[in-house]
Amino acid sequence: MGGCWTIATDVGKVDVTSITGGEAAMAEGKLDVVARRLGLRTDPIIFFVSAALMVLFLVVLMIFPAPIGSAFGSAREWIVTNLGWFFILGVTVWLLFLVWVALSRYGHLRLGPDDARPEYGNLSWFAMLFAGGIGTVLMFWGVAEPISHFGTPPFAGVEPYSAEAAEDAMSVSLYDLGLHTWTIFTLPGLAFGYFVYRHDLPLRVSSVFYPFLKERIYGPIGRTIDIFAVLGTLFGLAVSLGLGTSQIGAGINHLLPNVENSTLLQVGIITVLTAVAVTSIVAGLDKGVKRLSNINILMAVGLMIFILISGDTVFLLRQIPQSIGVYLQDLTGLAFWNDAMSPFTKDGGWGWQGDWTVFYWAWTVTWAPFMGVFLARISRGRTIRQFVAGVLLAPTLFTVVWFVVFGWSAMEIDGIGGSGGVISEAVSQDVALAMFTFFEQFPAATLVSGIAVVVVALFFATSSDSASLVVDMLCAGTPDAGPTRQRVFWGVSEGALAASLIILGGVTDADGLAALQQVITVIGLPIFVLVFLMMISMIKALSTERRAAIEAQFAGVLAKRDRAEQRGRPKVAGRGRNRETAEEPLVPVEEGAGEETNGQP
Repeated sequence: MGGCWTIATDVGKVDVTSITGGEAAMAEGKLDVVARRLGLRTDPIIFFVSAALMVLFLVVLMIFPAPIGSAFGSAREWIVTNLGWFFILGVTVWLLFLVWVALSRYGHLRLGPDDARPEYGNLSWFAMLFAGGIGTVLMFWGVAEPISHFGTPPFAGVEPYSAEAAEDAMSVSLYDLGLHTWTIFTLPGLAFGYFVYRHDLPLRVSSVFYPFLKERIYGPIGRTIDIFAVLGTLFGLAVSLGLGTSQIGAGINHLLPNVENSTLLQVGIITVLTAVAVTSIVAGLDKGVKRLSNINILMAVGLMIFILISGDTVFLLRQIPQSIGVYLQDLTGLAFWNDAMSPFTKDGGWGWQGDWTVFYWAWTVTWAPFMGVFLARISRGRTIRQFVAGVLLAPTLFTVVWFVVFGWSAMEIDGIGGSGGVISEAVSQDVALAMFTFFEQFPAATLVSGIAVVVVALFFATSSDSASLVVDMLCAGTPDAGPTRQRVFWGVSEGALAASLIILGGVTDADGLAALQQVITVIGLPIFVLVFLMMISMIKALSTERRAAIEAQFAGVLAKRDRAEQRGRPKVAGRGRNRETAEEPLVPVEEGAGEETNGQP
């Protein structure tokens, strides 16, 4: 083990009764009996409570859709108005922390023992983290978001459809889906990799809080954290699948005009693709996710290259470096921009920020437990510096190129300096139609639209596949795959939850995207707080590890001095120093923990 401290990893090593109380232990024992009879291998409390709460939500939603929708709408409005600033500032603070830790003396530490090496090559690693991350998002918003900001600029005084509006639209789109989005994934991934693979804690969200909770991570507090993480992951995926389903439905309607993009069609799409995802789940991580990820990324890149070659190639190639420069130039202002003057300059409220950036951050953070565990799982053996640089920069660069190719092509087609065109009109009617209306402007539009539907469907299946595996890991506390029936249960549950949110929008006559925004903003708030605490826990653990290493190194100096004294030789430096540690280490120090790595303690 390369770390400076070790932790008991088996719940059996901890007196759970003393943590949870006798009655709770008895209840856990009964649930454990049920789990064994069902052939499950998981933490019974986390599994059954998470499943029960999800089923309860589905039942209540089916019985009282209108009141539930109204409650989520009111809660979302309050959060956006009063806590939107917290989301904006929080993600920027996380980004600054990640840059610091990667460049600091801690950057050489590995996510695993010091002799661990990566299990996946860089290309497969990138494909897996991308396809399991925001592939569906880029397909949905690659055209729709730049066009939306192009016609409705977020900044006061900017003329719609002007050159200035186009550059602002691209900068804001890259801000929403660039470094900041991947920051929300990187921080939990780093925390899980550090605590789980370097210090042998269970593969659960609660393990990240060991510096604060100690053995209580095995008790009610730890399990409450894990249950929140499981539910947040399920809801975050449901929103993504809801968006993907609406886009697939729009594509089918575009290709087959007689087929209406109705709620029934979208529920049917979810049913079919959930079945595909479950098939991949049974294959396991390497056979399922890796194969789908590689196919997926190749098809997506193929679409992007087709648009680059078929469109205004020189213009797009010139825009790639220019858009990167404008994005970096605007990044500081955007990272702290809260639209604070909107009550005096625009609509009298924080509507734009709530509909876009706050929604994105709340939505993305619900993916944090899922993506964090998934990234840690596929990144074992990499150093902190490699992990942060790879997860932050590689997907962000791909996102920039994707948005430049699709976004700038769409804005050029609609007419920069004009009054909008067919793509803007499609976005104003239904954002899910944006991509397919865009493809109509290129050769072989029907074929390309069909390929796009397949790509979105594969992203759908990959996300469901990955999330099912991770939710199963979160419940079991181990990276080992549990019984197939557990993963199938979570795969079916994700599809059912996504279908219920689609039905919620249909029953309440709400815009489908609006219904998804309301639910995810509310669910995202407690998860956002948890991720903030993850950062604080990482700071505490890293400082403790360094302090323990220094103390172990000093203990070695004292030992050398003692041996010299016994041999009657001159005493080495350090005589009279207090041999007791200034503060008790987080957990016992390993032998040899004070050795330097790469010249750093």
